[in-house]
Amino acid sequence: MNDAGVSSSYHEPVLLNEVLASLRLRPGGIYVDGTLGGGGHARGILAATSPDGVLVGIDRDDDALEESARALEPFGRRAVLVKGNYADLKGILAGLGIERVDGIVLDLGVSSHQLEAAGRGFSFSKPAPLDMRMDRGAAATARDLVNRADARELERILRDYGEELLAGRIARAIVERRKTAPIETTDELAGLIASVMPARMRRGRIHPATRSFQALRIAVNDEMANLQRGIAAGIDSLKEGGRFSVITFHSLEDRLVKDLFRDASRGCTCPADLPVCACGGKPRLRVLTRKPIRPGEGEMERNPRARSAKLRTAERMGGCR
Repeated sequence: MNDAGVSSSYHEPVLLNEVLASLRLRPGGIYVDGTLGGGGHARGILAATSPDGVLVGIDRDDDALEESARALEPFGRRAVLVKGNYADLKGILAGLGIERVDGIVLDLGVSSHQLEAAGRGFSFSKPAPLDMRMDRGAAATARDLVNRADARELERILRDYGEELLAGRIARAIVERRKTAPIETTDELAGLIASVMPARMRRGRIHPATRSFQALRIAVNDEMANLQRGIAAGIDSLKEGGRFSVITFHSLEDRLVKDLFRDASRGCTCPADLPVCACGGKPRLRVLTRKPIRPGEGEMERNPRARSAKLRTAERMGGCR
């Protein structure tokens, strides 16, 4: 067990103290951890809202829910765990008889457990089936995507979700290789991607398949659409003064969170050249982090996966729905 009280197979919660401070926690409040993982942030929230704060923890991964149930057992009925997608937050809360909450946190990183677990296929560091599903009950896997999508679709995924400069070259290589036999494993795909990269990129600090694996994972789990839905549902579910904190790990997520928070803080959606507002829109959020909060040197040394983390927080404004 680590200091956060979670199994070593799950990651240490990133920016834990910063998240707890950002949510302005209070006893008796109702909070949501929409990406429960091993329960590290949830444990901190429950401890800080003692004796009667409630934490609704949501995750699509059965392993995460099982681990969190153990980690949060000391908090008894104050911890309410639900298998589901945070994008469906409003429906999940309605099912629990909850209309509004005092705070929400989303940690969008892939857990160390998911990266290390045999058979999950999130990482190319060891051979595994091409899976990448957050919810192993979902139908489509990365294997399905890699072996069925046409070259144009693969190129779009690699370019848009991985910001991969050689997306077209990689997509064409995948389509050509699968003419012989399906691509089945992480190491097979990673090797194929590396083989079409220029020598200078194969020698770089970052493995040449990193961006492609990120892109496929995002596509398999529909992560960007879920994030957009989840932000909208979260804003609707916050009480006046409630806080919404999101930790991102790559530029696509961070830009989307920044833009959605900014748009909700503007209210008016009229064209800039219209002299008077005609839409009547009111700001719904107050952005509290003009620049994202980053981990300190100590945390980055202790927990290397924190290096790319960024925390953004916004507060729900009153007088609007």
